[in-house]
Amino acid sequence: MEKYKRLADEVMFTSDHHFGHENIIKFCSRPFKDADHMTEVMVERWNEAVEPWQTVFHLGDFAFRQRDRIVPSLLNRLNGEVILIRGNHDHKRTLKDFTAVHDMVDLVVGNQRIILCHYGMRVWAGSHRGAWHLYGHSHGTLPPRSDRKEQDVGVDCWDFRPVSFFEIEGVMKHHGEESIE
Repeated sequence: MEKYKRLADEVMFTSDHHFGHENIIKFCSRPFKDADHMTEVMVERWNEAVEPWQTVFHLGDFAFRQRDRIVPSLLNRLNGEVILIRGNHDHKRTLKDFTAVHDMVDLVVGNQRIILCHYGMRVWAGSHRGAWHLYGHSHGTLPPRSDRKEQDVGVDCWDFRPVSFFEIEGVMKHHGEESIE
């Protein structure tokens, strides 16, 4: 598992844009007329939320079946450097365009340890010691577990935009302190 350390204002999190995926609009009841409209709105919201100097940890499914056609041009339009945590729809031919690509990341922000993975997990490294787990893949369909420090950061949960460390921190304050030992 790759390790990173960043300051709180330097990081943003997101997942499951599925750029170019027409059917995701129907599957997830997204409020867009077509894939092009979805792309334009999500690019606009990304750039409203992310500063050019920030790092965005994208937790997978950046684009769907696009291979190398649109990923480079999308990355050029988006603010920030993008580190991809590989999802099940991230095609190997597009991976070269990201700043870095990993299956999982162990991130430390200030004193907070955060485990990043495309998939939601029941337990993760440090879960019984206060480590958070951020994930995507489920498009907001996993019921929240308030006794765990976990959060879906997919666009379907966050108004189709990346979310800041501070927003996640606010959500985590409402999660219980029960141990899962």
